[in-house]
Amino acid sequence: MGDQPMLEVEDLGVTFETPRGPVPAVEAANFRLGAGEVLGLVGESGSGKTVTLKAILRLLRPSARITGKVAWRGDDVLAMSPQRLRRLRGREIAMIFQEPMTALNPVLTIAAQIDEMLVAHTDLDRAARQRRALELLDQVGIPAASIRLSQYPHEFSGGMRQRAMIAIALAARPKLLLADEPTTALDVTIQDQILTLLAKLTSELGMAMILVTHDLGVVAEICDRVCVMYAGEIVETGSAASVFTHPRHGYTAALLNTIAAGVAPRAALEAIPGQPLAAGLTLQGCAFAPRCRYVEEPCRQGRMRLRALTGAHESACLGESRIPRRVEIA
Repeated sequence: MGDQPMLEVEDLGVTFETPRGPVPAVEAANFRLGAGEVLGLVGESGSGKTVTLKAILRLLRPSARITGKVAWRGDDVLAMSPQRLRRLRGREIAMIFQEPMTALNPVLTIAAQIDEMLVAHTDLDRAARQRRALELLDQVGIPAASIRLSQYPHEFSGGMRQRAMIAIALAARPKLLLADEPTTALDVTIQDQILTLLAKLTSELGMAMILVTHDLGVVAEICDRVCVMYAGEIVETGSAASVFTHPRHGYTAALLNTIAAGVAPRAALEAIPGQPLAAGLTLQGCAFAPRCRYVEEPCRQGRMRLRALTGAHESACLGESRIPRRVEIA
């Protein structure tokens, strides 16, 4: 991985205009991604993970106002023309959406949906596109590919639909894959298969990937770095090993404490008390302060942005020194 990152996100902000006024969804997000690197984006539902991914490709509704900078290989995505943006989406950066049954077109065969991507982003002729479609289904582990290509999404199981989504995303050989909770609603065995497949493909194809997930065990297993989001902000970032063994934000520590690993059978699992901050609400101090076991009065008064700790580890926590080190990852 070279010194120059492929993707640079600086002070990314997303605000939705609503009848009740502007509602901020993401505030001052900063991260970089190098070639072949896998970045995990974790946090509870509503923390801004999916909005961040969609903002990178400018896939948000017109009511969304995006500020900051998203640089792809030096080009500002937020300033790109519609023509340049169409070339970027799918060809250079592809996205796997959260629910394949709604993301796939129910009235088109899998072959037709792969072909749409190939027509838009490659110069292959019809015969070459058919060969590429077969190759893609084989690559993502769908058996009897020649038969499956002529089938419709409703004829696929949940795991197969997700594999088809991955095949479509990989069709034009992108350099960055945005995976938005690719294992949602799948059973545990299929989840493991999909995640193993993604890790294998990123390694073999030399792709970078941003993986949005709730599963911290997955992040520990396949991600190089992790960004933890809460209430629209990145509150901690660093290498997966550093964040998991020595969390430096109260929210990260709370998430790690909910993992069942090492908990005795039938023992009660730890939960994070309270509820995430509702969209549009702001607090004077740290947004996680009402739920944090390490909170002190300064946390309720002042808000801290990410600051560098050791190495590439950063945290936005006033009480980071009180958080104990963990012995194991996951």
